[in-house]
Amino acid sequence: MPATSPSPSTRSVLLTGATGGIGRAAAAALSAKGYRVFAGAREPDRLADAAGHDAAVVPVRLDVTDPRSVADAVAAVTDVTDGLYAVVNNAGVIVQGPLELVPRAELRRQFDVNVHGPALVTQAFLPLLRAGHGRLVNVTAATARVPGPYFGPISASKAALAALSDALRLELAHWGIPVVVLEPGGFATGIFDDAEAAQERARASMPPELVALYARQQQAVDRAMAAARRKAAAPSVLADALVKALEAERPKPRYTVGDDVRLLGLLARLPLRTRDRLMAQVTGLAKLKAGAS
Repeated sequence: MPATSPSPSTRSVLLTGATGGIGRAAAAALSAKGYRVFAGAREPDRLADAAGHDAAVVPVRLDVTDPRSVADAVAAVTDVTDGLYAVVNNAGVIVQGPLELVPRAELRRQFDVNVHGPALVTQAFLPLLRAGHGRLVNVTAATARVPGPYFGPISASKAALAALSDALRLELAHWGIPVVVLEPGGFATGIFDDAEAAQERARASMPPELVALYARQQQAVDRAMAAARRKAAAPSVLADALVKALEAERPKPRYTVGDDVRLLGLLARLPLRTRDRLMAQVTGLAKLKAGAS
């Protein structure tokens, strides 16, 4: 049954990356709680999917890496409301693989979407956040604190976003705008399939002898990641954490989401050599003979 249109007093939330697995779950969870969700998505043909039959989910064309697209999104939201209760920077990509095999264009894309994009969106929508006495939520990743092999690009980009969030929390406190970091672990979404496809394309463009150097390591990491993905949580778990962060009168600066995040939190407290040894064991790299290709 179609949802009823939200009332003028409905709290409004801008959500980027609304067509991904986590974005869809978040939009549905927020709508169910009575929020109006401006569902930002880069691909116009997927915007209708983000809304479905829910009148409380308003599709907005939004490419977080394109200043013109962001400005158009601000204008579209301003036509509907004069203030936002929250901006949720959820859009992101994963670029994976050993750094030596990551094309420069892919590394640039990683930071454009995961760091420059949230910064651009935040700058553009801050006036609406101030007007709505709202809050800012940035979705990072557990690997920002404990990077693993083959996940250097995503870890570095999310660490940058986490650092930016820490600075913003102090900068925006003057206006009473809380800045919240959602730090998820592994979730069962299609983003990993997209990352693997991109990695395969990157390997195909590299000299075969260079790819061969990493073949055994790649197989070990692939096995470890396949096992981790079988234990991945549903996107609704992160969506519930987002609702909690928005409903809290005084939200925590950071919400960790997922059992694997707690384990990584323990690893982060260990001496670096100990952590490296354990990470090598978890990823299967410890079983490989040093120096062997």
